[in-house]
Amino acid sequence: MDGSVLYLAMPGITSALTPGTDQALWILDSYGFVVSSLLIAFGNLGDRYGRLRFLLGGAVVFGLGSAGAALSPSPELLIACRVLMGLGGATLLPSGLAIVGSLFPDPRQRSRAIGVFAATFAAGFAAGPVIGGLLLSRFAWGSVFLINIPVVVVFVALAPFLLREVRVCGPGRVDALGVALSAAGILLTVYAVKTAAAEGPTATRAGCALAGVALLAWFAHRQLTVDHPLVDLRLFRDRVFSVAILTGLLSLVAWAAAGYLTGVYLQSVLGYGVLAAALLALPGAAVLTTACIGAGGVVDRIGKRSALIASHFFMGGGLLLLLLTTTGQGVAAFIASSVVTGVGYGLSFSLVADTAVAAVPAARAGSAASLAETSNELGNALGISLLGSLAALCFRLTGPGVADTLDETLDTPGLPATAAAEAERAFVTGMHWAIGVASVLCLALGVLAVRWVPKETGSG
Repeated sequence: MDGSVLYLAMPGITSALTPGTDQALWILDSYGFVVSSLLIAFGNLGDRYGRLRFLLGGAVVFGLGSAGAALSPSPELLIACRVLMGLGGATLLPSGLAIVGSLFPDPRQRSRAIGVFAATFAAGFAAGPVIGGLLLSRFAWGSVFLINIPVVVVFVALAPFLLREVRVCGPGRVDALGVALSAAGILLTVYAVKTAAAEGPTATRAGCALAGVALLAWFAHRQLTVDHPLVDLRLFRDRVFSVAILTGLLSLVAWAAAGYLTGVYLQSVLGYGVLAAALLALPGAAVLTTACIGAGGVVDRIGKRSALIASHFFMGGGLLLLLLTTTGQGVAAFIASSVVTGVGYGLSFSLVADTAVAAVPAARAGSAASLAETSNELGNALGISLLGSLAALCFRLTGPGVADTLDETLDTPGLPATAAAEAERAFVTGMHWAIGVASVLCLALGVLAVRWVPKETGSG
């Protein structure tokens, strides 16, 4: 919920703190990059030092970051607080899932409990815009961060009594160099892409991009040679596993980019208030939650393979509907798109981890699950960073040249009506390019899934 509610708050944050284009994108995705960079490492540390202890500490850090974000007077401090929130949030998925699994020794109960655990993520994504709209219609943008505080307080107070500690002594040490290489490589590469899109390419940015790619190549080589890698890259030799991980990545890339861009579109182009924009997202939110919860029944009827393939075509086809939006109208296209893509997102959220784990030997199930979780978090960040940067580049090239973002342009005193109309058209053009790329990627992966996923897996 914390991620999806932030999309609606961005116009208010932009007006209050006036971040640049790259700063606005970092406010949105710095959390996701920190989480994705540390997810596997924190999972390993939790195994050694205790999942519950790690989860409690992470919740406190997340709460402190949330409080700081709500009170931030500048874009730089808000980004720093989002990074702090990411440090806490990186404990959630691996530790939370391990603890839930340990509470239910019966396999059928455990499967049901983990299904509920996964469904809460979809429900959070869906509820975020509605709750955010209600808050932002009455309070300042900082309220979207303050809502985390009571949740953290209740969790820290009750968790020691209701949950049990989980500790597994895994082999070897945590690959600290691998953690540093992956985090630095991702951040340098994305920083270069984002700033080049917002402000144009420079020698410094090209150097950052080359350094980031080199660090990621070093990281990949290291994972193939160390005794206890953070990421078992050999798993990608299995085509079904590769399709599952790419599905987890691209579904969140598409979801994050569409959520961010359409949030700005509804408010800043079509002129809807934040609560009205949130209410327009309700049909898609309901479908997303229903699809996630009902994915098991769909798999029982048509098989896992067919459901996985269908998720790609629902996502890709639904995204194409957003290309029907214009500066004058687009509500019907937005609602139709959110409903159709909601089916695809719901199916993919539920199927990715199960498909990835089923595709590998039992001894590698833990590594497969960690990679599936990491692909989701990384996809969430990449969707805003890369596709958001593509939209920003289009705006910079085709807009009136008054400011780097649509909201900054529209807030310029004395802006002529012709310049405002040009800025809105440039934003819609950039949104169409970004959404079009996301759609093509989803459809292409659907075709790949048809070719690579064997029919034998359809038995579920």
